[in-house]
Amino acid sequence: MVSERLLLGPGPSNPHPEVVSAMTRPMLGHLDPEFLALMDETCERLRLAFRTTNALTLPISGTGSAGMEACFVNLVEPGDTVIVGVNGVFGERMCDVASRCGASVIRVDVPWGRAIDPEALLDAQRAAPHARLVAVVHAETSTGVLSDVEPLKALQQTDTLLLVDTVTSLGGVPLEVDAWGIDACYSGSQKCLGVPPGLSPVTFGMRAVARLGARQSPVQSWYLDLGMIGAYMGAARKYHHTAPVTMVFALHAGLGVLLGEGLEASQARHAAVGGRLQEALPGLGFRLFAEEGRRLPQLTSCWLPDDLDEAALRKALLTGYGIEVGGGMGELAGKGWRIGLMGHNARDRSVVTLLGALLDILG
Repeated sequence: MVSERLLLGPGPSNPHPEVVSAMTRPMLGHLDPEFLALMDETCERLRLAFRTTNALTLPISGTGSAGMEACFVNLVEPGDTVIVGVNGVFGERMCDVASRCGASVIRVDVPWGRAIDPEALLDAQRAAPHARLVAVVHAETSTGVLSDVEPLKALQQTDTLLLVDTVTSLGGVPLEVDAWGIDACYSGSQKCLGVPPGLSPVTFGMRAVARLGARQSPVQSWYLDLGMIGAYMGAARKYHHTAPVTMVFALHAGLGVLLGEGLEASQARHAAVGGRLQEALPGLGFRLFAEEGRRLPQLTSCWLPDDLDEAALRKALLTGYGIEVGGGMGELAGKGWRIGLMGHNARDRSVVTLLGALLDILG
C-alpha cells in the first residue's frame, strides 16, 4: 500500500483532482484521431500558458531535464559558444549539458540565493557576440530565487538566441515568452501545472526554428530531435515514438484547470500563499535564504534554527504527519529546506497544515 502524502517539496506536487480523473480515461493509440485532436488542443493550451503564438510548442516525452536537453541538443553544435547564468544547481546543469554538446561555455556566476543580473548576461554577450545562445534559469529550484528575464529581450537585436528554464515558473509567476523575446524555453509538468512528472512542455520561436534548419550536423539525440518530433505533431503525423498517452491526458486536464482559473489568478494565488508562509517561518526560528525582493512564492528556501537536526525534523514531518518537504542543496544541504506550494497545493490549507505540524513537533 502506498502512503498518502501532502507533497510540499520542490516537486512533484499533488495533482489536481481533474488530472487524477483524466488519468483514468480509457487508453487510446498514439495515432488515434481522437488522441491526436486532444494532443493538438494540449499544444494550443500550452501556447496560452506560455503566452506565445509559436507553432513549435509541444510536450516532450520526459521530465523537465529532458526538455532542457532537447533545447540544447537542437540549438547547439560542437564548437558553439554558450553563455550561461549560474546561481544554483540548474544553471550548473545547463553548463554540463552545453559542454556535452561540444560547446565552449562562458559562465556568469552569482552567489547562491541571489538573482542573475540580466545586464551581466548582456555584457557577456557583448564581449562574445558570436555566442550561439544565452541560457538562464527563470526560477531556480535549488535556491527559490526568481531572476528577471524581461531585459534580455535586447538579445533580439543580436544573432544570439535566448533560452530560458521555466520548469518552476510556468503557471506560478508571470511568464511572457513572446513579449520577453524568449527564443526557446522548457518547463515541467509536476510543478505549478499540478500534473505528475513525465512531460516537459517546450516552445521554440521563429529564430530557434530557423536555427534548427541551419544546422551543419545532425542533432546529437535521435529521441529528442525536434525536427522529427515536429513531423509527428504536424499535418502528416509521421511516426517518431510512442507518445505517453495517459500523461498527455493529464497535462491537457492540468492546463484546463490553469486556464479556467486564469493565469493572473493562479499567479496571485501562488503569491498569496507563498507570502503567508514566508511571513510565518521567521516566527518559528527559520531564516529565509533567497534575497528579499527576488523570492519565489511557490518555492521557499530557508535555513533551519541552528539547534535542529534537519534530517530528523524532515523525517518527523513525513512519518508523523504525512508531509514531505525538500532538503537543501548546495549551501543549504543538511542545514535548510526547500518548501513548495505549487499548483493544487498552493492553498491556505497547505500552509496551515505545515505550520501546525511544525508547531506540534517543536512544542
